[in-house]
Amino acid sequence: MRLDKFLKVSRLIPRRAVAQDVLREGLVTVNGRPAKPATRVKPGDVVVLSLGHRTIKFEVVGLAEHVTAKEAPGLYRFLED
Repeated sequence: MRLDKFLKVSRLIPRRAVAQDVLREGLVTVNGRPAKPATRVKPGDVVVLSLGHRTIKFEVVGLAEHVTAKEAPGLYRFLED
């Protein structure tokens, strides 16, 4: 699954366009490498998201095309926040 879509579906970022902007600015890494919107993620990947004064590190646990707000946290596991 594309990283920009994963960030939107998981509700870590509210809109896909915002996720694409954040990714283009170089604020996200996947397994230690800078990520682009089309970067593919899979379960087990470690993503670091830097937003303002906050850095979020999480592991991708699952993938889904659509999930409810209640199910979204099941797609990732926080490692550092």
